[in-house]
Amino acid sequence: MLIQSTRNPTVKLVRSLLTKKGRRETGLHLIEGERLVAEAVSSGAEIDSLFVEEGREPVYCPNGSVYQVTRHVLESMTDTDNPQSVCAAVKTPNIKLPDEYPEGLIVALDCVQDPGNMGTIIRTADAMGAAGLLLSSGCADPFGPKVLRSTMGSIYHLPIWQGELAAELVKLKSEDFRLICGHEILPEPGRRCVLIIGNEGNGVSDAVAALCDKYRLPMFGRAESLNASVAAGIMMYEIAKEMRK
Repeated sequence: MLIQSTRNPTVKLVRSLLTKKGRRETGLHLIEGERLVAEAVSSGAEIDSLFVEEGREPVYCPNGSVYQVTRHVLESMTDTDNPQSVCAAVKTPNIKLPDEYPEGLIVALDCVQDPGNMGTIIRTADAMGAAGLLLSSGCADPFGPKVLRSTMGSIYHLPIWQGELAAELVKLKSEDFRLICGHEILPEPGRRCVLIIGNEGNGVSDAVAALCDKYRLPMFGRAESLNASVAAGIMMYEIAKEMRK
């Protein structure tokens, strides 16, 4: 089926996914580009509908509806100025808090609001073999378009949970997780560890910091601080390395 009008009901629904309200009401999120669509499919994400620009090669989609659209329609549906030839509406995974957390490294984000930072942290956590990500209620939407592009598909490789962070950290501590947030000496992470990354401007909240072993990355130059995703990447690498010794 070829869709040629931006007024098509399916197109309007997909366009609503560019807003947090639309994603919440539909339970769907929008991804763009062949690589991200391929990662979603190969990871078992549930594709609701797939849209391919007319004249382009079809994209493999084991489930969901497939539509051809004109270039004009494709551009009206997407977040980027010059979109690739494919996009898809995908069922958003359940991000409810688990009854029990898996062993390993959990990365917790305390009001990280920059979409690029969040996406990069998710991608790095995936690369470092994290068991999952725990987001505070004040974080950016992990399924917003800019976050999704920054993850490069890692969003589908590990579980993500969201809720009241301080309360969950108390629970994790009761489950023998070591809580670390950024001593000059990195604490021994053990087999159960939570790394907490704070807000870009304000850092970790007082309530969360009071629960943690505090660690500050040593810096040898003149910069006063590091970008949140860069600091997170360095600490994830060091902790993951120690956990695998």
